[in-house]
Amino acid sequence: MIRTFVERFLLVAFAAFLVSVPWVVPVIANKFWVSVIAEILIWSIFAASVNLLFGYVGLLSFGQALFFGFGMYGVGIGIDQLHLSFWSAFAFGVSAAMAMALITGIFAVRLTWHYFAIITIVFSLIFYFLAVRLKPLTGGDDGINFSLPPVFSFGATRYSLTDQTFQYFFILAIFAICFYLMYLVTRSPLGRAFLAIRENDLRASLIGLNVYVLRLIAFVMAGFLAGVSGALFAFFGRYASATYMFYHVSGDGVVWAIVGGAGTLFGPVVGTTLFIFIRELVSTHWEHHSLIVGVMAILVVMLAPKGLVGLWREGLSRIGEQKTSSELNAKARLRSQP
Repeated sequence: MIRTFVERFLLVAFAAFLVSVPWVVPVIANKFWVSVIAEILIWSIFAASVNLLFGYVGLLSFGQALFFGFGMYGVGIGIDQLHLSFWSAFAFGVSAAMAMALITGIFAVRLTWHYFAIITIVFSLIFYFLAVRLKPLTGGDDGINFSLPPVFSFGATRYSLTDQTFQYFFILAIFAICFYLMYLVTRSPLGRAFLAIRENDLRASLIGLNVYVLRLIAFVMAGFLAGVSGALFAFFGRYASATYMFYHVSGDGVVWAIVGGAGTLFGPVVGTTLFIFIRELVSTHWEHHSLIVGVMAILVVMLAPKGLVGLWREGLSRIGEQKTSSELNAKARLRSQP
């Protein structure tokens, strides 16, 4: 009861803060942090794609950067070479990521444990090196730069992501939609089937669940989330680069999801926020800021295996149990009095 109340209160407060960011943050700090928070929202969607596979299905993927990169390149190539409109390029990027996830998943989800992790790394490396070699198409490590088409046009008025406030609210809207979809999926029969597979895939198959198909569905859904984040990041930075297809980007997503709390809805948001803020605060003073990230990740994994959100929930549950126990003891004393 206490945990539910506190979490709902924090969720409302968090939503209110996100809505007020373009006006509140420049007063407290400066406009730079509005862009940082927008970037956190994008990477949180990416970490959610890792969380969907690992936290809910039990598959540890180091290949999400592949789908992130396809989302980026779908937007970059779509605008720069195919001259697509904003929404057509967005749809092209996300569709390319989902198609690549389907192709990869057909082979990958047959495997589990470290075999699954290895094959996702292999696919990521293959297409990373292809993107580097196909420089006339992809720009390689230099990437593709492009100009942003308008998102909406009403008469002479054009709404574009070149406006920082509009860009922030656009990213926030996509972020909210993605996490609401995650909420619906994880609480649906499909989500419960994912959890059954995570806990014991053999028993799940014995009760009639098609483990292979369900894992493939989860893999394509995770590819969708990674593709959306990649497309958003392309719009955010106005470029696409093969660098973001390398598996170390997937490793970042894995760390963010696990430290925040795998198997929880907002764990990826917590982990992503923590580490990107550390990066921005420390990197200007010390170039080896990644060492702090590594030490913190190790400490969290050792001391809080369920992540920061899991640790928080356990603490609230203990408080609730202690309160309930105290109330029961008080009632028992009252009954025992003559």
